[in-house]
Amino acid sequence: MLPLIRVEEYIALSGVSPFAEWFNDLSAPAAAKINTYLTRIREGKTASLKPIKGAFQEVVIDWGPGYRVYVGKDGDKLIILFGGGTKKQQQKDLDRAQVLWQEYKERKKGGEYACHS
Repeated sequence: MLPLIRVEEYIALSGVSPFAEWFNDLSAPAAAKINTYLTRIREGKTASLKPIKGAFQEVVIDWGPGYRVYVGKDGDKLIILFGGGTKKQQQKDLDRAQVLWQEYKERKKGGEYACHS
């Protein structure tokens, strides 16, 4: 059995989850497809994770407009969700998620955890 991985949403300094804001606007079929990929990651199946820079990665979902979910890997057992988007807006979504990843690392360094499952 593969090890379980905890997947949590990042809570920004503003108090909101950027991932939830994006996810909640998806159509039901798109949300179901993305949830399937996140469930696989929770089960330890990380083949859909593609490195971008170090522990900052994207989940590539080749379905519909080419969905992407931006995550940070914090050790071997924790994935932090920072947001998502489509191939069309990839650079804009990626830039926003990278800022949140840096914010997360700074907050963690200061002893403040900013996530929820």
